[in-house]
Amino acid sequence: MESLKKIVKGCLKNNKTDQYRLYSHFSKKMYGVCLRYAGSYDEAQDILQEGFIKVFDKLSTFKGKGSLEGWIKRIMIHTAIEKYRERIYHLTVEEISENGGYVQDNSGPEKLSLEELLNLIQLLPDQYRLVFNLSVLEGMSHKEIGELLGITESTSRSNLSRARNILQEWIERAQKIVEKAI
Repeated sequence: MESLKKIVKGCLKNNKTDQYRLYSHFSKKMYGVCLRYAGSYDEAQDILQEGFIKVFDKLSTFKGKGSLEGWIKRIMIHTAIEKYRERIYHLTVEEISENGGYVQDNSGPEKLSLEELLNLIQLLPDQYRLVFNLSVLEGMSHKEIGELLGITESTSRSNLSRARNILQEWIERAQKIVEKAI
């Protein structure tokens, strides 16, 4: 812990070696966070890089309340949301409508590995993936999600419901394929 404090002090002095050490210390875990919000591995890498630029720019504002890891994680999540907002403004009407029309089904999923589930979550349309991650993985309330994304609480609830329904449908389809193969 003491060495991490030294690294942070070095980062505050723009020491490139200490910046690399801080990046190396947190990058794997933060890449996992970015991956949950990104639509691809490349996008997750972009979010990670942009997030760490912000970490180094704003490190002087970290007051030591709470963990440094939690503080960095929040920056990564906010960076992912900003990236989403940039992308959503550039979508055409056709691209947005491609994300609609999912079958709603309330049957529960069969056993699925965590990696398989995370891969499916990554395939969700952007808005659904963001709301799902913020609600289920980060434990945020619909009110908090609404404020963060600039949507209403009911839209957040609706997006979470749709995300769950889509995931259930995909899981059921995968189960049927496995059953046919056996």
